[in-house]
Amino acid sequence: MSSATWRNVFTYNKYTQIAARALRASLKEEERVAAEKRGVTILRYQRWENGHGGPMTYLYPPEDAAPKKPAV
Repeated sequence: MSSATWRNVFTYNKYTQIAARALRASLKEEERVAAEKRGVTILRYQRWENGHGGPMTYLYPPEDAAPKKPAV
């Protein structure tokens, strides 16, 4: 498939998503799980008022951002 042909079918971003999914599927279980964790996108937003940004808020808080219990 030439470069002009695949561009008529899907965008470069879609092409990279397909290639990444195929690569992750070909990995061994342990490496696949680690790769999938790296692929998770963290979405956060910040409300601005009068030219100043407020606190950043996670749309879906990651597990790492959860408050940790102090060591006893």
